[in-house]
Amino acid sequence: MTRIDATFERLRAEGKKAFVAYVMAGDPDEATSMETFRALPEAGVDIIELGVPFTDPMADGPTIQLAGQRALGAGMTLRKTLAMATEFRKENDTTPIVLMGYYNPIFSIGVDTFLTEAKAAGIDGLIVVDLPPEEDEELCIPAQKAGLNFIRLATPTTDDKRLPKVLQNTSGFVYYVSITGITGSAEAQAGDVGPEVARIKAQTDLPVIVGFGIRTPETAQAIASVADGCVVGSAIVAEIAKGQSPTQVAAYVKTLADGAHRA
Repeated sequence: MTRIDATFERLRAEGKKAFVAYVMAGDPDEATSMETFRALPEAGVDIIELGVPFTDPMADGPTIQLAGQRALGAGMTLRKTLAMATEFRKENDTTPIVLMGYYNPIFSIGVDTFLTEAKAAGIDGLIVVDLPPEEDEELCIPAQKAGLNFIRLATPTTDDKRLPKVLQNTSGFVYYVSITGITGSAEAQAGDVGPEVARIKAQTDLPVIVGFGIRTPETAQAIASVADGCVVGSAIVAEIAKGQSPTQVAAYVKTLADGAHRA
């Protein structure tokens, strides 16, 4: 059982939905980013998605693209991201960390090497948005053998014919993208999301977490109420971009987490 599995088991026992927060490693710099990273569990975050900056982030909207540019400009790399996780694990051995990014940096250092280092750093899962199910032998299956969850994205355009393929080697949870398009665009609507979550849950026992288009505690509560939890990324990254301190960012995150936990 991974930390992700254990977290969902605990939340189910408590009758609570999951709140997942995304931050970009190294944004705006390594020290500030580390301080924000450390503050997230205390702010009510159940699972942390740690973004790995990449030069060509095709699935990300402007907010997260700019965060990646800031992080790269400050010298962040995949290995430094893993070092941040190692540091985090010195004081927190329970909050799951999911690395979210693209395949190229992983491919560059080699899949086997990466998986060994990721496991040693305390990483629990991977979201690699540019590896479709047809490429499962590349990373998904080796990752699962190494004890890491491989989390797949489903979208409004994932029809009933495609969905079983998306789900076939997924573990940890399914990330449902609530809107068509890039991160940070339109606002998610619970009325649209609910039937889609039900459609996915009819084909898997995995928790379904909904992301994209969540910026307020009210939306977090509404979306979490029709799913197993919600993810907020761009809205948190936007607070970091404004120059808010890690303490201020954590205070904002807590309002979102409280909203999700009320669902």
